[in-house]
Amino acid sequence: MAPQLNTTEFSVVKEEVELVKPSKATPSDVLSLSTLDNEANLECFSKAIYVYKAQDETNGVDPAEMIKQALCDALVYYYPLAGRLKRLDHDGRLQLTCDATGVPFLVATANCRLSSLNYLDDIDFEIAKNFVFPSPTSDCPIVLQVTRFSCGGFTIGFGISHMVSDGFGAAQIFKAMAELSKGKELSVKPVWERERLVGTPIKEPINFNSCPPAMSPYMPSSDIVDEIFYLKSDTMKRLKEDIINGGSPSNVTTFEILAAFVWKARLRALELNHDGKTCLYFATGLRKLIDPPLPEGYYGNAFLTSAVELTGRELEEKSLSKIVNMIKEKKKDVLDNNYIKKSIDICETKLAHGDNPKIKATGALMALTDWRNLGLVSDEFGSGWNIENVTSLPWDCFGSVDLCTFLPAPKSDPSLKGGVGILVSLPRQAMPVFKREIDALQ
Repeated sequence: MAPQLNTTEFSVVKEEVELVKPSKATPSDVLSLSTLDNEANLECFSKAIYVYKAQDETNGVDPAEMIKQALCDALVYYYPLAGRLKRLDHDGRLQLTCDATGVPFLVATANCRLSSLNYLDDIDFEIAKNFVFPSPTSDCPIVLQVTRFSCGGFTIGFGISHMVSDGFGAAQIFKAMAELSKGKELSVKPVWERERLVGTPIKEPINFNSCPPAMSPYMPSSDIVDEIFYLKSDTMKRLKEDIINGGSPSNVTTFEILAAFVWKARLRALELNHDGKTCLYFATGLRKLIDPPLPEGYYGNAFLTSAVELTGRELEEKSLSKIVNMIKEKKKDVLDNNYIKKSIDICETKLAHGDNPKIKATGALMALTDWRNLGLVSDEFGSGWNIENVTSLPWDCFGSVDLCTFLPAPKSDPSLKGGVGILVSLPRQAMPVFKREIDALQ
């Protein structure tokens, strides 16, 4: 059993913030962003913590200095990330000034061993916040914090503005740093080309007819709790068999199964009224679907959000198999390039008319993001510092309550191999019901 953390003696000492600049001269430029990058709901930071165990031979290498140098070198290629974002006053669109201002970089030291935190498996998020850069300003594309632990291990708190990059782009940037820390050449060179995903405003009116959203007695709430629930592979196998027996095709995916299950579980936990509308949002990547495909190395936002809408009553009464089938069918929309173009044009039309509001959390919306296949657990730094775990912190997208993240299972628990983590943020009163829904699967 791993030693337990004594929280009364736990402390993290942080040094002064440093602005890390590219290690070579880089172009001075002002870059425009794509229609998809300009979505107001992406004006938030996604934060992840990468956990690295101590190694026997470090050759005197300080991990903080190693990562700082890797960042310097990566910024030669990803020089826009050393600049600053700005929304223009006249139309609210984004520009990125490439002036090598630098990436905010923070070094910290924790007075405990990583094992006492169980390598951040199922960690208290209040403790985890000590390992990420605090409150970055919205104009910074990325921020980093390296925290050293008394065992010789370390964590990298990686924060990135969703306006600059989606999950695949973030993983590409992080992988570049890892490769450069080992003295390797980049396996993928970055590509900007945001103009590829700029739409054309539609002249005719766009009508969106829908019933009122479902309401929860627990919303709005300032008492939000965050929790990660892990499902083992055997649990997922049984659930898949049940859903196939209920009428879903044999090629049903883990994502589709979990999306349907979590959507229904949140309905019950939040006690959403049955006459109102509830909506499931999920993203589908466009990199290979768009014709011609986006170039390898494109690191901007390259996804469309699909929506499945039901009344609360329909969601409660329909079987999981039927909900899964609706999700699977909706995913087919983005296989049509005309649909992709029209969707981007609609986004551009809304931008042109100033119709780009930030969605406030109500519980009626559930937005899903899937981190399981982004390549987050394969990167090592320097000479043999292997990644042990990666976890996401809750982030203020769709008011955090309406966002759900699927995570890869941690390597530190062999029993979870092939499993999946579900990160949810809910009002405190609603969380016990959601937990019962999860426990009923085990």
